[in-house]
Order: sequence, then C-alpha cells, then structure tokens
Amino acid sequence: MASTADEDLRADEDLRAADTSAPAPAGQSAPAGQSAPAGRSGPAGRARGVPLLVAGLVLAALNLRPAVTSLGALLKEVRADLGMSGAVAGLLTSVPAFCFAVFGLAAPRLARRFGPTAVVCAGMAAIAAGLALRPYAGGVPGFLALSVLALAGIAVSNVLMPLVVRRWFPDRVGPMTGVYSMAIAAGAAGASAVTVPLADAMGHSWRLGLGSWGLLAAAAALLWLVTARRGRTDSAAAPAAAAQDAPRTSITRSPTAWALGVFFGIQATGAYIVMGWMPAIFRDAGVSASTAGLLSAVTMLTGIPLAFVLPRLAARLPHQGALVAALACFGLAGYAGLWLAPAGGAWAWAVLLGVSNSSFTLALTLIGMRARTGGGVVRLSAFAQSTGYLISIPGPLLVGWLNERTGGWDVPLALMAALMVPQIVAGVLAGRARTVEDEL
Repeated sequence: MASTADEDLRADEDLRAADTSAPAPAGQSAPAGQSAPAGRSGPAGRARGVPLLVAGLVLAALNLRPAVTSLGALLKEVRADLGMSGAVAGLLTSVPAFCFAVFGLAAPRLARRFGPTAVVCAGMAAIAAGLALRPYAGGVPGFLALSVLALAGIAVSNVLMPLVVRRWFPDRVGPMTGVYSMAIAAGAAGASAVTVPLADAMGHSWRLGLGSWGLLAAAAALLWLVTARRGRTDSAAAPAAAAQDAPRTSITRSPTAWALGVFFGIQATGAYIVMGWMPAIFRDAGVSASTAGLLSAVTMLTGIPLAFVLPRLAARLPHQGALVAALACFGLAGYAGLWLAPAGGAWAWAVLLGVSNSSFTLALTLIGMRARTGGGVVRLSAFAQSTGYLISIPGPLLVGWLNERTGGWDVPLALMAALMVPQIVAGVLAGRARTVEDEL
C-alpha cells in the first residue's frame, strides 16, 4: 500500500496533464500550454456541458452497488443452479470488500497514465461486461471471475469519484458529493428491491434478472465515453506550477490519512454487518421473511435524503467531529433496540441504523475536504478506501461466527455497538480542519 503511494508522488502534476476534461476552478483560465476542453471553451460552453457532467456522475454512481445487492436477492437460486457450496457463497460476501481494497490501489496509477475520466469510463465498461456475462459463465469459477471483473471496475471508480467531483465542480464539492452519494444509495436499494421482480417478469430467470444490470452499466460507459471525447485536448506537458502543492512524501505519513482510513473501515464494517445480518436478526426474532426484506430496504433508503444533506452540512462546519459523534449515537440507539426488542420496534431500529450508515457519505465528503490538490484527493481516496475496505473484511465473518458459537445475537450486537467507540475517535481526528498536503 505504501509503495503504491510512493510511486504516485507526482500524481497531481500528472493528473492535471491527463484529466483535461475537468474545468479549471472558477475565475481561473486553463494553464499555459493547455487548450480549453473541446466543446466547453468559455462560460457558455461550460454551462452547456454541466447537464452532461451531472448525468455522467449520477449514472456512474448508480452502478457502484448493484453488483453486490442484486446478487444477494437471488443467491439461493444462483447456488442451486450452479451447485455453489455454502463456503463459496460465504466467500462471495467478503469478495466485494477485498476487491475494493486491492483494485482501488491501482486507481492513482491508472488515472495518472490515462486520466480519471477515461479510467472511470473503462470501469463502467468492466462493470457492464462482468454483470452481463457472469450469469452465463457456465460454472462457479467463471461466475466468480466475472464478478471480480465487475468489482474491479467498481473499485477504481469508487476511488476516482471524489477527484472527479473536485475537478468538475470545484465550487460545489459538498452538494455534488451529496448527489452522487444519493445515487449510490439509490442504486443499492433499487437493485435489492427490483432484481427479484425483474427476474420473475423475465420468465423467472435469475440469469436475466442479474444480467440486466449490465445494461445500466453499459449506458454509463457510453455516456462517459462521450464525456471523455468532449474533454480531450491537444497533448501538452503540464507546467511545473501545476505540481507546486503536490506532496513529495508517502501519504502513509499523514495522521489524517490514517484516521480517515480507520474511520472509513469501521463505518464500512458496520454497514456490511447491517446489510448482511440484520434480516437474519429480525427473522430470528419472529419477523417474517418478507418484512425482514422490507426492513433491510428501509435501512438503505433512509440514507438517500441524508446523502444530500450531510455533505452540505459538513462543508459549512469548521470541524466535522460533531457529525461523526451524532451518527454514531444513532447507531448505538439502533443496536440497543435490536438487543432489547428486535421485533417490537423493528421499523424504528431500521431507520436508526440507516441514519448511522450515512457515515459512508460523510467519509466520502471528508476525502474531498482533507486534500486541496487533485493529486492529493486521488491519493487520499485510494489510501482511505483501500485501508478501510481491508479493515472491514473480517467484521461480517466474525459476527456470523459469534452468532453460531453463542446461539444468539447478544454478543454480536455488543461487538457492533462497541465498534462505535473507535469509529467516533477516528472520525473526530479525521474531521479536524487540515489537509494531507500540510502534514506531508
């Protein structure tokens, strides 16, 4: 991880040269020796290009979770048809976090070489190919391999989205982070809720139900291809001034980067545990399977409006530690409710945990706020997300093991509540008004 960061010491300089699709900040012209983006020169051109940029951002974000949540809805049918063992099915629940961590590390190097816009376009194409082809791979190895392809596309896009927002909307980072965070939540909830009815409408075919999500990713890839072509400029070397603020030290030496990585990891742990195990907790408490599924959808849907509000609020605060603590308190209340009366207040606990899981949106916002250069943002995003997803891998597995060993949910719920404490500490440290460039 550190070696990848060291190889990207000149990331800001190279990204400015490669990603010429992004407009310069308001009031500034394009750097000397670099022509204005094709089709968007001048204020009128930029104004005409904004709807395309927003559409591209939203459509890409919609594709960052269906690969995971659509599979969960049809996993029983997939296992039966492919002869997938329980161990392999369990592995599938940890593969997304592992892929996000490993492939996310490659994003800075790819962005430096090809430009963030082109890399996100390729990521959407990988998602489309993986999702469309994996149901027809003919066996478990092929299904897993194509799932990894789709997850690799999601991983690099995950890392580069904060940079894209920073470059395309330099004066509206908070609101636009909210927009794409809302789209991520909507994509996750939509895939979870719609995949089964979609499969039923297509002749009860789980293959068509899963593969149809490739069409959404293909649409995103085409739109990003148009965006990349419109943003292409004449080849030119970036001026030395473009790298004045680029850190020359490994990002692993930044306390803020580590705090943000730990905060991202613990909140991701909680989110994966809630998404993976909350329906089982409700069903063990006597809630019907259909109601448990609705409760899970409510938890994801709760984050959609908050995804728009939190970045705006965070951008106005000098220190985001209070938001971190407030969201953690909602989580503590939700876990306490699950422990005391899981069925009696099920809807309330689902909403409370949905609010708590909005820490994901806050983590994405902090990535954009804790760096002030393009290279700093992409390096911090890669480090924080890769570190965070690695941290999150054991959580769902540990909760399942504890449930099996103890025969109930009291100990797992105690663990989930206890994780709120280090999450608050790391989040408060990450919320301090400083940038990684200053620390390096």
